Amino acid sequence: MDTRIHPSAIVEPGAQIGAGVTVGPFSLIGPEVVLHDGVTVKSHAVVTGWTEVGPGSTIWPFATVGEVPQDLKYRGERTRLVVGARCRIREAATLNTGTEGGGGITRVGDDCLIMTGAHVGHDARIGNGVILVNHVAIAGHCTLGDEVIVGGLSGVHQWVRIGRGAIIGALTMVTNDVMPYGLVQGPRGELDGLNLVGLKRRGVERAEITALRAAYQMLAQGEGTFLDRARRLAEETDSPHVREMTDFILSASDRSFLTPK
Repeated sequence: MDTRIHPSAIVEPGAQIGAGVTVGPFSLIGPEVVLHDGVTVKSHAVVTGWTEVGPGSTIWPFATVGEVPQDLKYRGERTRLVVGARCRIREAATLNTGTEGGGGITRVGDDCLIMTGAHVGHDARIGNGVILVNHVAIAGHCTLGDEVIVGGLSGVHQWVRIGRGAIIGALTMVTNDVMPYGLVQGPRGELDGLNLVGLKRRGVERAEITALRAAYQMLAQGEGTFLDRARRLAEETDSPHVREMTDFILSASDRSFLTPK
């Protein structure tokens, strides 16, 4: 595969460029950047910092990938951004490197779509197949599981965890953890059910969806606190999807949970 670098692009000495990479006009590739095979960087994009972009990924014009964190505690320490394979980073999106206090690395999984103007903050961990719709803001230290969808113009507060398969509606501010497969919507995000459409699209068996719905009802209406209900559910369930939900709820967190209505 031929590597094509436009004459007006700047690829600084030290950058590692794989086979079949395309760098468009007026783009900048920094000296510590690694672009794996088949990466496309379109015109007027910046890829800088200690940044690695996985094979087959595409970066659209005016995106800024690998700049320093937007964190007043950052003192110039050498930290990383790692982007997985086949990701699509659309126009004007911004992805920052990590901070020493947050583990030193921001990580984006495979097959993610980061749409126009979306932001991934320092030390965030984004799973595989995640979709961040236009102008979503993911704050520092957030964790998003696989196949999460965050609707346009939404924000996720720092340190929040969003479990696998959850969906966040547009124009929503998420300030608390979201259980796997949850559905969150409203200006001040409220847990409003399960992402049933997403479960069906992924081919989850009907019996598992039924088990998840029953688990959600128990978490919403059972006796005791939310954590008490989750512990009881963990002891009783034999569903792997429900077990994933209870494991997530019972694991350590820096935030409280959005709980069922």
